[in-house]
Amino acid sequence: MSEAISLRRSTLGAPGAGLALRKRLRAVADAAVHPLTLDDVLDHFHPLRRDTELRGRIVSVTPETAESATILIKPGKGWTGHVPGQYVRVGVDVDGVRLWRTYSLTHGPRPDRNISITVKAIPDGVVSGHLVHRARAGQLIHLAPAEGEFTLPTPLPGKLLLVTAGSGITPVIGMLRNLFLRATPVDADIVLVSVNQSESTAIFRDELREHAAKGHITLIERFDDRDGLLDVDTIDALVPDYAERLAYACGPAGLLDALEQHHAERGLELTTERFRPVALATEGEGGSVTFTKAGTEVEADGATPILDAAEAAGVLMPSGCRMGICMGCVLPMKEGAVRDLRTGELTVAVPGETHADGVPIQTCISAPAGACRIDH
Repeated sequence: MSEAISLRRSTLGAPGAGLALRKRLRAVADAAVHPLTLDDVLDHFHPLRRDTELRGRIVSVTPETAESATILIKPGKGWTGHVPGQYVRVGVDVDGVRLWRTYSLTHGPRPDRNISITVKAIPDGVVSGHLVHRARAGQLIHLAPAEGEFTLPTPLPGKLLLVTAGSGITPVIGMLRNLFLRATPVDADIVLVSVNQSESTAIFRDELREHAAKGHITLIERFDDRDGLLDVDTIDALVPDYAERLAYACGPAGLLDALEQHHAERGLELTTERFRPVALATEGEGGSVTFTKAGTEVEADGATPILDAAEAAGVLMPSGCRMGICMGCVLPMKEGAVRDLRTGELTVAVPGETHADGVPIQTCISAPAGACRIDH
């Protein structure tokens, strides 16, 4: 018996024996739960475990306005953290189709490791409408690691100017919470120009006013229905010392274009975080998009980005800002033509003439101009 025990110990201690044993145990477990796999069972009981696809569980859904809500999420153990101002890609299953969208994180690092996004439901927005009006605590969603360069420098400068419009406040509120909800708030002179359509649609209105009442920030509120559209030239009067301030702005493209021109003409630095621009009306006729690796063909009209059409059809697509800026959505087109929705410019790939690896296109700002084939 002692020889048998000794032999068994020697075998288990041999290189690779532990891995082989784990493989055998895994095979037994998979067979026991067939036709499921062990991962399927673990996904049910422990979906947020490490070494699996990154997911999160919704902890709560808190309305902010009639058309916006903050989603508090407990991320899986694979979440590596974020810097205030960054964004996260969120995958939501709606009617059996997984759709991915990008949202700013609205909190700094929290002691409970939870993260939050604040979503504004847009007309015909499948994902935003689902998250604001139908998402519930306990629901699982898919996550990608945090990304983005819209972050404050370290050390913080003595003077800051923050300009936001609408839901452009979302990355900025994460910055402010990180600065002023810690044990020792920072000592900085911060001016926030907050632009909204009306007082009732202003996300985080009361929280921002509380920060102002405590002396954390100087808050300048602008409401379109009361004050009219913001003319960026009035920044000179609203913030007389704006030239002395490091400036950040987040909001619709029109406002940011005007602010960038305003600051560039004065030789001043401005960091922006853009929403998706309004596409130009072009004569691109649309067409079919074939994804070779996915084995899927998607129809898209000439005004819909390939990224949107593909996600609506259930194709998992790489993406980041959806603005044509971060280049996270670039894929090689092997054949066909697409039209840039911002400029109307055509990009064409011809087998045997263009590069064998394909022509890189940005799917977030490109629509098909006829049939095309993408290597994805």
